Amino acid sequence: MMIAAMNTTDYETSKACGAHVLVRGANGTSVTVRITNECPLPCAPGQLDLSEQAFAKLAPISTGRIAITWRLLSPDTPGTISIRYKNGSSPYWCGIQAIGHRNPLAQLEVRTSSGWRQLARTEYNYFLSPDGSGCGGAIRITDIYGERLTINGIALRPEAVQPSQVQFTRH
Repeated sequence: MMIAAMNTTDYETSKACGAHVLVRGANGTSVTVRITNECPLPCAPGQLDLSEQAFAKLAPISTGRIAITWRLLSPDTPGTISIRYKNGSSPYWCGIQAIGHRNPLAQLEVRTSSGWRQLARTEYNYFLSPDGSGCGGAIRITDIYGERLTINGIALRPEAVQPSQVQFTRH
């Protein structure tokens, strides 16, 4: 699996979760990984903790640590964004997670009777609506480039991964 954990500073309370990054080793080799987690201390700003498979593309596993550079990518991701409601979600409380997005998310909102309501992002990459407002209705997501997409037709079914018909533009 080509994945990595990102240092606390760059991870920004899960804002980088799902992002794709191009990682380059000092020897010129590179690998593209998806950020799936936060790297605990002593992981310093700029550092990543690569999966064994990803590390092996840059250097022998026995090397341990290597110098790297990395940058965000907006990959040609096939497919559309999916939505998952957290276990325990109901009309009275819900957690929403967007999956398979091409670009990192800046915010997630739900439509309520009084308009769009921004949900708070957790460190475990769900967006929470503590009073249930908007759960089961339209969802609006915005990426770090400012592109905004609206997702309709996602049923309030906890733990079910439900595909949408949308995907962010490649940057």
